[in-house]
Amino acid sequence: MSFKTISDFDLSGKTVLLRADLNVPSQDGTVTDTTRIDRLKPTIDLLKAKGAKTLILSHFGRPKGERKTEYSLSFLTPVLEKQWGVDVQFAEDCIGTPAQNLAANLENGQFGLLENLRFYPGEEKNDPEFIKQLAALGDIYINDAFSAAHRAHASTEGLAHALPTGAGLLMEAELNALNDALESPQHPVVAIVGGAKISTKLSVLDNLVRKVDVLFLGGGMANTFLFAKGVEVGKSLCEKDMADEARKIMQTAADNGCEIMLPSDRIVVTDLAPGAPFDIVALNDMPADKEAIDAGPQSIEDLKAKLETAKTVLWNGPLGVFEMKPFDNGTNGAALAVAELTKAGKLVSVAGGGDTVAALENAGVADDFSYISTAGGAFLEWLEGKTLPGVAALSAYKNAA
Repeated sequence: MSFKTISDFDLSGKTVLLRADLNVPSQDGTVTDTTRIDRLKPTIDLLKAKGAKTLILSHFGRPKGERKTEYSLSFLTPVLEKQWGVDVQFAEDCIGTPAQNLAANLENGQFGLLENLRFYPGEEKNDPEFIKQLAALGDIYINDAFSAAHRAHASTEGLAHALPTGAGLLMEAELNALNDALESPQHPVVAIVGGAKISTKLSVLDNLVRKVDVLFLGGGMANTFLFAKGVEVGKSLCEKDMADEARKIMQTAADNGCEIMLPSDRIVVTDLAPGAPFDIVALNDMPADKEAIDAGPQSIEDLKAKLETAKTVLWNGPLGVFEMKPFDNGTNGAALAVAELTKAGKLVSVAGGGDTVAALENAGVADDFSYISTAGGAFLEWLEGKTLPGVAALSAYKNAA
């Protein structure tokens, strides 16, 4: 698809409505992870350099259309100022007099943060009147919140129909990375998918086996596929009622020339706990009274051999119980292999969704992949092949020259 980006606009003196995702992890009013804030800094720097008057729009939590103090964005201003190195003014509302006054008082290169959009039911309902009130505050709409692009809300989809629209630098980078990974990748493409259940990723798996050359499965979902093939899974996490769905996916993969790789050996325990005694068992030697909690070393070696011939890698989900050492060895081994090949310029690697970021950070390779998406639901819906409303809307407005 074609769309304008922030770089296509003359921003000097213009009021820009910047849709950001500041729905950041926090505890007792303290931000515990600034990743989403930090990733917005290039866009912030560009807006300042070009002399824009920027109003930042975001949601936070689920106040369900009501004004609730615990969901106010006011606590974020000092964090934004520290991470971005700019002054950030705050309006106690996202529409009406407080927002209008802030917009009127901003000077070129200055920033204002509007109150939580979800204090109004019109945000999630994509209400035309709410959109109109937001649009009246600015001249240009820039969406830099891919992680909220799977929602057709007023600030993610509706505004794109009301104002000249473009993608922010973060959104642009995300879309380019995703396009390179799945829409027009260099082949062979290897997808690594882990996690607990296939029931939550049926659409993802069905789409991937139609597009990638190799699909390596790990985590609990691998047990479901092994069970579907008649392999003993013992007391492992396994969705036995999803066996038919697993077989359908394996058939679709075969029909589309996609190789599905499953663990050839497994790490098994009697009781799952950090540092618990474990055994490494071959595929057909699984004890009925034990639980598989990680891919074994031979499985990772098999995957590494496949990665050596790959040009593109797409990763979603851990391969085992990475939160407990030493049961992060499978995920870590595979992650290090992808990172090394990426650094050597041999492949493009894109990862995201769910626990993926935490797993790759645990492995110490989060900075070594080509691109890591912090989007959860949006990333998964993209993997499913769905059209994301916030992305489709980027080309909705008939942008004036």
